[in-house]
Amino acid sequence: QLQASGGGLVQAGDSLRLSCAASGRTFSVLGMGWFRQAPGKERQFVARISWRSGGNTYYEDSVKGRFTISRDNAKNTVYLQMNSLKPEDTAVYSCAASTRGAPIAASAYDYWGQGTQVTVSS
Repeated sequence: QLQASGGGLVQAGDSLRLSCAASGRTFSVLGMGWFRQAPGKERQFVARISWRSGGNTYYEDSVKGRFTISRDNAKNTVYLQMNSLKPEDTAVYSCAASTRGAPIAASAYDYWGQGTQVTVSS
């Protein structure tokens, strides 16, 4: 089970930190990712991190340098620090867990959280 939190309404240039707490069969998780979906648009990959050694990360181009994904294995929690937010970052952000690595494709994730709304006003 994944529980995402931390969304809200902010102004352009502000920061937010999203959290995603995992419970249950976390021993099988190899990677965690964040995705977002804006109204009328398809779900978009944002960032992912490997859950085990190295904590390798990867970002979608539009968030590179602004967003940082991190993990706390002891707390089974992954974070998404979002800085310099822009109106185009407005979306429902969802976290996901994969037992098949740390993929980019949403179809490769096995478990999904409920999503948290991020709204950035101009």
